[in-house]
Amino acid sequence: MNVPAPLPEGEEKVRAVRSMFDSIAPRYDLVNRVLTLRMDVGWRRSTVESLHLPADSVVVDLAAGTGDLCRELQHRGHLPIGIDLSWGMLAHARTSAPLVQADALRLPLPDGAAAGATCGFALRNFVDLAGFFAELARVVRPGGRVALLEVAQPRHRLLQWGHGIYFDRLVPRIGGLLSDGAAYRYLPRSVAYLPPLGTLLDSLDAAGFAQVDRRLLSGGIAQLITGTRR
Repeated sequence: MNVPAPLPEGEEKVRAVRSMFDSIAPRYDLVNRVLTLRMDVGWRRSTVESLHLPADSVVVDLAAGTGDLCRELQHRGHLPIGIDLSWGMLAHARTSAPLVQADALRLPLPDGAAAGATCGFALRNFVDLAGFFAELARVVRPGGRVALLEVAQPRHRLLQWGHGIYFDRLVPRIGGLLSDGAAYRYLPRSVAYLPPLGTLLDSLDAAGFAQVDRRLLSGGIAQLITGTRR
């Protein structure tokens, strides 16, 4: 019986996450569309819509990857700045938005620089989630909005069963065929990094966000967490 190696922590996790995303960057968009049956396109649209910000708002997109959310933000008339730890992902980005390689826990932005912030499927990849929320509170001005997209587990028992088979067994196989197998074996395991829902929402509230809300998407396989900077 093969026992998976423990998930990395601390600086080891930072290095592992950066290396993993560098390796899967060339086919990242293709694999995303295949694994989600293009549902990720609608999820990102909902994420940007949930900001409820006026046009020409500066929005920081954390873990910007290849620029999917940046493109959606531009389509909605916003002014995105994409930030990602992985140079490989930024090198394959398909957006005209300014892009910066940086750690989301140490953003190279002044206090209150943005009207909003987005983040797609990266909460479980940060070493310090409370520290990430604190950085969001620092760079988003009072009254600004954040929208955080992440994977989730359906509430319905039958959907949980089907999602478990797909996410835990088929996703690593499909990802291995199309890209890097190790990276897509990490994907379902990385959900273990996420704290319980109550702890997650309380942490965002404690960082300085009000009206914290969580909405399930597509039957509960994704979640959208929003909040307003106090």
